[in-house]
Amino acid sequence: MLRIIVVKKPSKYIFSFYGIIDFLATLPLYLSLVFTGSGALLTLRALRLLRVFRVLKLERYFGAGDFLMTAINKSLPKIFIFIYAVLISSFIAGTVMYLVEDPEHGFSSIPKSIYWTIVTLTTVGYGDIHPVTPLGQFVASFIMILGYGIIAVPTGIVTSEMTIMRRSNVNTKHCRNCGEKKHDSEAKFCKKCGELL
Repeated sequence: MLRIIVVKKPSKYIFSFYGIIDFLATLPLYLSLVFTGSGALLTLRALRLLRVFRVLKLERYFGAGDFLMTAINKSLPKIFIFIYAVLISSFIAGTVMYLVEDPEHGFSSIPKSIYWTIVTLTTVGYGDIHPVTPLGQFVASFIMILGYGIIAVPTGIVTSEMTIMRRSNVNTKHCRNCGEKKHDSEAKFCKKCGELL
């Protein structure tokens, strides 16, 4: 309330990014005083950490964040195709494990076997179900090795996209004043409003 009173243009602050963050960060405190059981909303106060960007003047790193987000967005179709292939492989490997292992070892249905495959591929390995037969252990070993490769592929896809963007000299700086993107790589000022980049 004091901040709204002190600033020159209260409406501009209220509807700004940091104004909304301040509102969302303080609202749960007052809601918890009125409504019982809303204490979980207090975790929204962590949104206040976003103000660190303003205090420490970390806005200069937003360009690097935009660069990363652009690379991820360009990689999404490839990543979705990869995840689709992993899901199909999980269904096949789960079905194979269902046929190889006995139901008393935990592989009592195809969905349970697929669950085991996904847990093994992601290298989580809860240990609630495990193969006992030599053929089942061989298949499990293959799935485990495949799991290490699966973890690395999405990282490689995004990194490859970032390399392509760097080579093409794409600049992802954006103007803090008007939000304009796609400036020339040598640009020091916004081509739309003239603000310093």
